[in-house]
Amino acid sequence: MLTGKQKRYLRSLGNELVPIIQLGKGGLSDNLIKQTTDALAARELIKGRVLNNCLEVPREIAGELAVAVDAELVQVIGRNFLLYRKSKDKPVIELP
Repeated sequence: MLTGKQKRYLRSLGNELVPIIQLGKGGLSDNLIKQTTDALAARELIKGRVLNNCLEVPREIAGELAVAVDAELVQVIGRNFLLYRKSKDKPVIELP
């Protein structure tokens, strides 16, 4: 569980990120979960976007994705969201 100070720090880092995960009308698929897991292993902090053709609420589907990949949902703004998972091998982001 992240503290408020840690979430603020991660949000500041996430401002510059480009969404690399896109959730569409297919919703959560095994392939999307695998891609998200690989991206989190490589980067620790990723930004995603829920496309307009997705029928689910962005906050709910982002939360489901976070649970599926064992990550923390840092922020949801509109249709964009941030996920964080500390790397087990080489942590890059040093949390306050």
